[in-house]
Amino acid sequence: MREIDKPKVYLVAKTALVTEGLNAYLADIGAPDWGIDPDVSDGENLIEAAGRMCYRSWQPYDPNKPEATNPNVDRVRKGNKEYIGNVLKSGHGSIIEHVNLTFICRNVSRVFTHELVRHRAGMAYSQESLRYVRLDDLSFWFPEAACDNRQAKQKFEDVVHFLEGSQKELAEIFDFENIHDFATKKQLTSMFRRLAPIGLGTSIMVTGNLRAWRHIIAMRTSEHAEVAK
Repeated sequence: MREIDKPKVYLVAKTALVTEGLNAYLADIGAPDWGIDPDVSDGENLIEAAGRMCYRSWQPYDPNKPEATNPNVDRVRKGNKEYIGNVLKSGHGSIIEHVNLTFICRNVSRVFTHELVRHRAGMAYSQESLRYVRLDDLSFWFPEAACDNRQAKQKFEDVVHFLEGSQKELAEIFDFENIHDFATKKQLTSMFRRLAPIGLGTSIMVTGNLRAWRHIIAMRTSEHAEVAK
């Protein structure tokens, strides 16, 4: 058994602008004067571009630029921070869906991942597969409440040790080491996982757009919820 010290989260990918394409679009509609803000991320610039495209608000109305301006608009907000702040305040969340962030969550429990994957809209998941990965060395993160109680911690450790031993005993019963057919190994590994604890440490890659991430954070960060790391 390996006791997990602390779950970790890594940002591994994020939305990147193709500036050549955006600049070509701006030139085509007659709004070459609008430019990306070099002091903010590509994602933030993309959000602003999406909003300005929706409302043709690249600049105040100019009758000579019908595709870039809107006769209803006689002034526009300046600056990316102010623009996005107003979008979020107004609740117009569709334009932030264009920006994605991808994280790898390592040494989190399957309690955590079960809660996370319930959110489907705007999300993508790739999780460590227990049909392929044999559990002969269980990793486990012990909740703080259990660690603060000596008897509870001991009970947790006893159960995890027992389940880890069960994995090894099952491998011996089926003479796993002498099985060379991968399909058979996969079937048995899948069966063995039924005796794995839900608190088992695992890894998951998660991609979501910003609107979905904001929803998940709002829904899953109640201080009254039990920790699900």
